Amino acid sequence: MNLSDNKQLRMHNQCISESLFELPEQVVSWLALCKLKITPAKWAVALRSNNLTNSLLDQDFAEGKILRTHVLRPTWQLVTPADIGWMLQLSAQRVHEQMAHWYRSSGLDNAVFKKTNAIITKVLRGGNHLTRFEIGSMFKHSIIGFELNNLQLAFIMLHAELNGVVCSGALKGKEHTYALLEERAPKTIKLTRDEALAELTKRYFASHGPATVKDYAWWSSLSVAEVKRGIEIVASQLNHETLAGHDYWFINSDDNKPASKSAIYLLPNFDEYIIGYTDRSAIFDAAYAQGLDARHNPLFQHTIVIDGQIMGTWKRKLKKGKVVVAAKPFVKLLSSQQELLVKAVARYGKFVDLPAELVMENIQH
Repeated sequence: MNLSDNKQLRMHNQCISESLFELPEQVVSWLALCKLKITPAKWAVALRSNNLTNSLLDQDFAEGKILRTHVLRPTWQLVTPADIGWMLQLSAQRVHEQMAHWYRSSGLDNAVFKKTNAIITKVLRGGNHLTRFEIGSMFKHSIIGFELNNLQLAFIMLHAELNGVVCSGALKGKEHTYALLEERAPKTIKLTRDEALAELTKRYFASHGPATVKDYAWWSSLSVAEVKRGIEIVASQLNHETLAGHDYWFINSDDNKPASKSAIYLLPNFDEYIIGYTDRSAIFDAAYAQGLDARHNPLFQHTIVIDGQIMGTWKRKLKKGKVVVAAKPFVKLLSSQQELLVKAVARYGKFVDLPAELVMENIQH
């Protein structure tokens, strides 16, 4: 295995270069996608499946086939109702530990959480789906002892998610809502801790491999000891190779190796292809960092990926009767690459069910 193989395998295993699934919940179960905002989240799923549109995904979110919650890390993740229980069981305590300082500095403790969880359960009982601020209006000063600010309210809801009290409900207009987890996902799978650890380990290295122990620990919030324990449990199902002094684990067999072909993809921000690993040097040349925003990190922007390499950024703007995609490549594209970019933009237009127009902005280098 070399660096090129590494990128090809990751693109393949993440279902970017080859869509393995028809249903969005299959993609989510395979990857446990990390997404901060709902629109890029839906595109990340559609990019990895066949013929999915924004409206179809809206329906899946509304029906609870895909849930959005805090699990694995203190960030939003997409998970399925079947998986949410055992994933929370495995990672919630670690995420609570990461959040402990923020809880304390915000004046929140177990006594407050006990009161707020009881109120949340009461107001959502019976299939109610309420926004964060609708729920927050129920937390009276007389009950919890103080008035809540927005940050405290966000931490209370995150804590309730990690404790398996709530998960995402159906959208209310453009606003996210919360619903009781026990009502939204009554058939969640129950596993022992070792079973859950084995399942997450297999899924990570199947969907993200080749990857390192450090990558998996970052992605999962598990300790390095737990990561190594997971690898030990499923070692017979994993392949292992050393590249540039780093040990990589993956599940592909030689007869399942993806074919090399030139391709361009429009990835959303916080895409798993970038956020799923600690070391991004193999897919992004730091010489192009000045072509990004002030943070100089490709994670925060929608990226143009050419043959596995981040080679530009893009933005979309909805206009009357069309979607305009403004592309900023880092270098001048070959004519063949321009044709591939046009196809990638057309695919995005199909997703939002609008004709797509490509606008090339100034080359950044």
